[in-house]
Amino acid sequence: MGWFRAVSGTDDAADPRFRVASVLDAGDGKAAGAAVVLTSHHLLTCAHVVNDALGKDLFDDSRPEGATLRVQTHGPSGAQLHEAQPVHWLPPRRLDGTDGPPGRGELEWAGDLAVLRVSAELGCPAPPEFRPMRVGQSVRAWHGSALSGSYADVRVKTCDSRVGYLDGALSGMAIGPAYSGGPLWSDAEGAVVGLVAACMLPPVDQVYDSRHVTRRSWAIPWQRIEAELRAAGAGALLDRPVRDDDPAQAVLADLLANVLPAPMFRADYARAVAERCGLGHPTDGSAPTPEEFARILVTEERALAALTEALRSRDPGAVSALIAAGKLSAVPRLLSPREHDRLLAQLTGLPGELVDLLPEAVRAALPLVAELPYDAGFPELLGRLEQLSGDSRSGPGELRVPGLLRAVEFMAVLCPPPERARLRLWADGVAARLGLPPSSLRERRADADEWALGRNRRTRPPRLLVHLVKAGADAFHLRLWSDDGMGPHRAPTETGRRYSAAETAEAVLQLLERLCRTAPEGVRPVVEVLLDRDCLELPVDEWEFADPDGLIPGVLGAEYALVVHCPELLRRNERFLTDWRHRWDRLESSGPLRITGPSTGVREVYGKLLDRRDAARVSVEVSARARMEIIQVCLAMGVPVVLWDRGPAHEVSHAVQQVSESPARALPEQVRSYRAKTLHRPADHPGRPVLAWADPDRALPELQLSEPTELI
Repeated sequence: MGWFRAVSGTDDAADPRFRVASVLDAGDGKAAGAAVVLTSHHLLTCAHVVNDALGKDLFDDSRPEGATLRVQTHGPSGAQLHEAQPVHWLPPRRLDGTDGPPGRGELEWAGDLAVLRVSAELGCPAPPEFRPMRVGQSVRAWHGSALSGSYADVRVKTCDSRVGYLDGALSGMAIGPAYSGGPLWSDAEGAVVGLVAACMLPPVDQVYDSRHVTRRSWAIPWQRIEAELRAAGAGALLDRPVRDDDPAQAVLADLLANVLPAPMFRADYARAVAERCGLGHPTDGSAPTPEEFARILVTEERALAALTEALRSRDPGAVSALIAAGKLSAVPRLLSPREHDRLLAQLTGLPGELVDLLPEAVRAALPLVAELPYDAGFPELLGRLEQLSGDSRSGPGELRVPGLLRAVEFMAVLCPPPERARLRLWADGVAARLGLPPSSLRERRADADEWALGRNRRTRPPRLLVHLVKAGADAFHLRLWSDDGMGPHRAPTETGRRYSAAETAEAVLQLLERLCRTAPEGVRPVVEVLLDRDCLELPVDEWEFADPDGLIPGVLGAEYALVVHCPELLRRNERFLTDWRHRWDRLESSGPLRITGPSTGVREVYGKLLDRRDAARVSVEVSARARMEIIQVCLAMGVPVVLWDRGPAHEVSHAVQQVSESPARALPEQVRSYRAKTLHRPADHPGRPVLAWADPDRALPELQLSEPTELI
């Protein structure tokens, strides 16, 4: 990979240990030495390792014609056995150029190289890079077994064109038998710089003395290996194919040469790209060439986005040019690693019920996209969305808004305010990096808001608005409106007539029958009773009207979800209208707030609601004397959902305890179910629950309100 390189882990394909192959002894099958992967079909080792594996003298210079060796390669998925034959043979020979192998006791020699061909393609990772050996390099060698714990760390002390001497510290593993032929890996270079050739051991027949050589070995530098192999006709195996077929690479290289001509700045941005993409890089202050930098931009899919992310504040014009050039290649993705990880974290952190709605949002945002992998998980879905081109609603010369950003805007409108704000901030950041005009993103955001509004109208259950004004002991002025999601429509009632409770129930049930015929299958309308503050405990849910034949009773609150609403309190205390919206937006994310205790008063509740501005639902269990005042305080201060029991006051309300822990949007149905149970199991369900429900997203008709006194 050159200047940019993969960062290895213990089971990562980039681990240099996986470029080590084992040359196995023909007799006992143990590792006679090591080799390094040279190509997908070739291994490079020392000739004396081949001799040792075949049971021959180490310095035997005869070519092993027809010999087959067993070798083992290693990778993240395990080891694989192969058969290999020597195809290039450079036996050990004297350094002075005279004929014959090195003599006994000689410490250095030339040659000693063998290239083995494996018939089947090697299953290990790709071959490493090779670089010249230099004095001062810290390198690592592995035993021929390639076990992870067999590494030996040494430093190059001297190096000429023929031999490099290595010294190791007096800790850890030392280079010894069966290390020969293995690669010497330089992590700083990200490359192999030579092969282990021999180690120098103290005399075996003498007591160890501090003057004896300890942990010294020598290696064949890569520069000598390359020269000898090319001279032997193996140069084709050393030449890596030049991959410059990506049409964007040359354009990007020219841009980088102009934008970052100084190596110092180019190194800074290259390091930023490497760190963002999880790649390694040299620590010696060097910089990649423009061509090498361009190469990583068309091979690492998020590198171009990472570069533009780092470069945007310095040169926005260059960012636009780089993005335009990147479109010539199929490799670069839209998002940088940081942007991708942030979006993925935000989406995976959403509640399950919101995650289930995201496919609907994406389909609404991108209706012309035929198929997307909704069931494959967020990484796959985001990957597909990144590949989509932008929509065409852009002015002349303006960049098109990517499909992913439009989809995120539609996802955001389904989320509670905190998550919505985070997604929109994320989209703003990506749009700014891409150089999109703010007006373009605002337009897509407005599209999403409009879609969400229409969706809410379609998905919310139809409702019947019942406005009651008390006109006597059992007499009420009645007005009715039906609302199928598109706003309230007045239903005819007799002007000036006073309705009794039973007559009101009759009129309401008759209109509900008509609404049920047009409602979606399985959806029953909600009855929303609009009351003055003094009538909040009017038992409208218990009002009933029987069929003409008297067979089936019709109890309003048992057949239909029935809630009460007091617009008067909100309109007379307008300073809390913003709190009303704020609390409603947190309806699904905030837990219930309980107000209990026989001594709880208005002032205490006032302070608690000011402290808990996110509280969207309150349950009230207090004394009968204080109950109505506290309920009115809650409603006037913008609490959209309030639950209480209008029955005789008890320390604990059975009805409130039964339903208060239900999900917020399930409360109307849970209260209806409880009311139904009071009909067939009254002893077990003594409560008389009342649910106040004020949805700021659903319009109310103009009401002629009675004149209340100011509450707060």
